[in-house]
Amino acid sequence: MGSININRVILGGIVAGVVGNILGYLVDGLILAPQWAAAMKTLGKPEFTGNQIAGFLIVGLVYGILTVWLYAAIRPRYGAGPKTAVYAGLAAWAIGTLLPNASFMGVNGLFPLDLTTLTTAAGIVESVAAALAGAALYQEAAEAVGPAKAKAARA
Repeated sequence: MGSININRVILGGIVAGVVGNILGYLVDGLILAPQWAAAMKTLGKPEFTGNQIAGFLIVGLVYGILTVWLYAAIRPRYGAGPKTAVYAGLAAWAIGTLLPNASFMGVNGLFPLDLTTLTTAAGIVESVAAALAGAALYQEAAEAVGPAKAKAARA
């Protein structure tokens, strides 16, 4: 079992974050934008500012890096590949989207149930697609140097 390749976690994580941010923008920034604007107005808050959107983008990149790190961490148990990436994406979605949305939006009634449900459901697709994209770039350190060099290094 090799150690986690941090450089590849960061590279794959950035890609995962970008994919997640793009999909998140399509869902929340375009499709659900009117519902978000109405919900914010109901709370007496303005629509999202540029600084808030920048904050969401940074969080999305961190989310991508953590998702690829999780993929790298569970690879030894589940094996490399898309199935494991889906597991990592679903775990990241449950921790980073489902539970917070269920508590802050659903249980507390902060946002309408239909908006909460739609953004949470879309989050599954965003998270899994991001994990698949990021995991596609991840390799253990031994894999990155190629099988012949890795074999020579072990000898």
